[in-house]
Amino acid sequence: MLVREWMTVDPQTVSATTPVMEAMQRLRDGGFRRLPVVRDERLVGIVTDRDLKEATPSKATTLSIYELNYLLSKLLVKDVMVAAVITVKPEDPIERAALLMEEHRVSGLPVIENEKIVGILTITDLLEAFVSVLGLREGGVRVTVDLPDEPGALVQVAEAGPPSNIITAVTAGVVEGERRRMVLRVVGEAAAAFPQRLRERGIDVRDVR
Repeated sequence: MLVREWMTVDPQTVSATTPVMEAMQRLRDGGFRRLPVVRDERLVGIVTDRDLKEATPSKATTLSIYELNYLLSKLLVKDVMVAAVITVKPEDPIERAALLMEEHRVSGLPVIENEKIVGILTITDLLEAFVSVLGLREGGVRVTVDLPDEPGALVQVAEAGPPSNIITAVTAGVVEGERRRMVLRVVGEAAAAFPQRLRERGIDVRDVR
């Protein structure tokens, strides 16, 4: 799966000279958490709801309402935005985007193509992709197995499939004894008997749901 399949296309943007109060209003109106900052359609930064809130005086301020409004009217997005932005391309694998979010502790990535912003990928988009990859909306039987971490280990799993249909097979990493844990989902005829067919082939079935 690629980023372009899950990103939001043509995201709302602001310019560096957009007043902070206007940017905050756009976030509220659209239910967004971040706005890419562009100049001539090219990304120059990103501003989040947290950036905007932290830039505004706290409720404990001693400023009068007039002084407060004056200061806020002078505050621009360029004063609070983050200029060093982590980005992805539309043709990047979705897992690369997930890794970048985890490594840099961000929950949204602008998508850049030909030096212009064409979309944005958020943590919500990744969750939707995760649900799709695991086939959660397709029902069936979820089976967790431990396999030898060696070539050919999946052959016996595949052979145990019919007459059921294995719709997902996701590795959960290497576990004790250099064995690889895998989560499978099967649907269709005799799906409930799939775990037993695995056991008959000597496969270590750890969990069935």
